[in-house]
Amino acid sequence: MLDIKTVYDCNCRLGCKTLHPQVSIINLENPDLGQDAVKFEFYAILLIEKCDDGCCCCGRKYYDYSNATMVFLNPGEIFKMSEAGVLPDKGWLLAFHPDLLYRTSLRNHIQNYTFFSYRKEEALHLSQRETATITCCLENIEEELQHAIDAHTATILSRHIELMLDYCTRFYERQFITREDKNKNVLKKLDTLLDAYIDSDRLRSAILPSPEYCASELGLSASYFNDLLKFETGKTLDEYFQLKRLDVAKKMLLNAGSTPTYVARQLGYPNVQYFSRLFKAITGTAPNEYRLSRN
Repeated sequence: MLDIKTVYDCNCRLGCKTLHPQVSIINLENPDLGQDAVKFEFYAILLIEKCDDGCCCCGRKYYDYSNATMVFLNPGEIFKMSEAGVLPDKGWLLAFHPDLLYRTSLRNHIQNYTFFSYRKEEALHLSQRETATITCCLENIEEELQHAIDAHTATILSRHIELMLDYCTRFYERQFITREDKNKNVLKKLDTLLDAYIDSDRLRSAILPSPEYCASELGLSASYFNDLLKFETGKTLDEYFQLKRLDVAKKMLLNAGSTPTYVARQLGYPNVQYFSRLFKAITGTAPNEYRLSRN
């Protein structure tokens, strides 16, 4: 594995002139790093213009756009494009060090761009118009890099990067829409997974399913899973599971001998008082009243 620690080192490895020690836009033209994988010790954004075999290594399917693909890497993340090469044969690499963001607005909320924690297989696939928009953002960054460094450089560069990330947020939401059928299948699998979790009696130990657990079972990253669930349902996993658990509680309360205390214990609620308050807050009826009204 090749560990590239600085933007300058990255420029040297890929044959690019260093215009700024903390930011660079590098043209990827048949890069040969001579390694099996690469780790960037800074933020790296790949705009992939060419990917063979239908871009299977980046998760593109027939229902996705195919003009270009974007992959976002957090500092310290290990990347390998495919068995054929560490980096794509054609495209661009935007590299910027976290120190660039010092005293900029982007530093305070770059963690909100959750796609930096997506897997490579959860890449963003762009239409021709979207690719043109991203290319324009890169051109603006390149133009600023040609300017002599002064007191405004970091602020202007960070704002150009932030604008590009905002566009990527919009395009990812569009991709959730074009993947609507696939996402519905993911939600069906999630429901099956949560039903099995409830039936397994693990809730009796007060261990709730985590985003990491669900994402792993569904073959997704936790960040992508959280964003997909929020986009499709408007809820976090805790909120989604709470409603599902409540539906199960309703059915259990209708069974003879299923007292609120028993249901609360089986479904992992801290105590019957908490369960009763939550049940009434959501349904408008206390558990015992619910049982009597349905019998």
